[in-house]
Amino acid sequence: MQILLVDDEKELVSTLAERLGYRGIDAHWAVTPNDAISMLSNQSYDIAVLDVQMPDMNGFELKEKMEAICPELKFIFMTGHGSEECYYEGCSQTGEAFYLVKPVEIDSLIEKLNQVMLDGGKN
Repeated sequence: MQILLVDDEKELVSTLAERLGYRGIDAHWAVTPNDAISMLSNQSYDIAVLDVQMPDMNGFELKEKMEAICPELKFIFMTGHGSEECYYEGCSQTGEAFYLVKPVEIDSLIEKLNQVMLDGGKN
């Protein structure tokens, strides 16, 4: 399973990638949407885990750009902005099964990653 984590909080995203690596999951990370797009252009990933709120481009806009490059890519969204409005926007775009609120527990993230891979469908 190849994972691309995208979050403007470098410490968070690098730590998540490291912790996933300890569990045998190959995870790369980016701190800007443009870096993520560049990485996706050079390597294939199974799932992208995107922060909803980032400077310059939100996670839903990034999803659209990433799908144009890699239509089979699956997505999970996460946010530290736990407002009800943001949660419902996320659920309407992704379905509740593909939306996590920070702080993300590593076991919850792994469960979602496995669920997305097993379901095999697009969210």
